Amino acid sequence: MDIDRDKIDDATLALLYLTLHDGTRAWKGHDWDALDRLQAKGLIEIPRGKVKSVIFTDEGQQRAKELFETMFGKT
Repeated sequence: MDIDRDKIDDATLALLYLTLHDGTRAWKGHDWDALDRLQAKGLIEIPRGKVKSVIFTDEGQQRAKELFETMFGKT
């Protein structure tokens, strides 16, 4: 099966929003390849070391919120 990695990235970004804390941080317990792609797209920053969270960029946090509301909000 062909996989649309952009859809995977969108779902990962939306789920990161679910774990938002401390203003711009989200728990990074997701697929590393997807997190690397989100970082390459400029949507998150991955701090080096043993930090267990990623940091949303301004654009990434806004996009994550929109995706979360679209994918998981009740209408």
